[in-house]
Amino acid sequence: MTPSFPLSVRTANGVVGLVLGLAIAGSWLTLHAYGMFVFELTWSNWPLALVMAAVQCWLSVGVFIVCHDAMHGSLVPGQPKLNSAVGAVLLALYAGFAWKQLRDAHFDHHKLAGQAGDPDFDEHHPDDFWRWYATFFRRYFGWRSLLFVHSVVGIYWLVIGIPMVQIVMLYGLPALGSSLQLFYFGTFRPHRHLRGEDATAFADRHNTRSEDFGTLASLATCFHFGYHLEHHRRPDVPWWALPGARRAGVGRVELTKKVAA
Repeated sequence: MTPSFPLSVRTANGVVGLVLGLAIAGSWLTLHAYGMFVFELTWSNWPLALVMAAVQCWLSVGVFIVCHDAMHGSLVPGQPKLNSAVGAVLLALYAGFAWKQLRDAHFDHHKLAGQAGDPDFDEHHPDDFWRWYATFFRRYFGWRSLLFVHSVVGIYWLVIGIPMVQIVMLYGLPALGSSLQLFYFGTFRPHRHLRGEDATAFADRHNTRSEDFGTLASLATCFHFGYHLEHHRRPDVPWWALPGARRAGVGRVELTKKVAA
């Protein structure tokens, strides 16, 4: 999973990755701070609050995708300490996640994609969204994440005095919505078994498929993570370069020999 680009390309990718990562994370933190400490929810502005919640949900997905690139070392290629630092901070802010635990689990997902032992896969319900999501949620949202979220909510509500309805709408809903969005577009749809078809009808050992979404739809749904076969075949490609990888045919046959080597 070490990036394999030439040095000049790795440097350019690192600059782009950092700029985009800072823009996504900065927007996410700014909107959260505004929604919690400046915005005052009323009956007249609740439509605006719903728009803010939807944008925050999308930005939350983006923050996790930035962390995902950091796991693969593709956020800033050749800078493992910087990747780890950025990923650890953002995952902690996202939901109190432990960097090493999630990174190791994600590497296990790549090694055992769509098989028993894959922490992202539910081999008992490979075509059932809600049962699979429940399994996924239990595996990743442990006591540490629950303690973090409850602590944040308690401080906001009991100490700072932010109304609970505002916390739920602008913190709780975006967080839960982003987990559903990430799971649906980034795990369930790519790896699910389609009813009425051969359960092993995948292109190769990665047991995944890619969406046919256009670039804008792909960005809106899951920051191009729907181009999932391309990602599994070339995990060194950052999220923002996946459309180019798809156009280059990475999801088809060109890299089969390289991946199998």
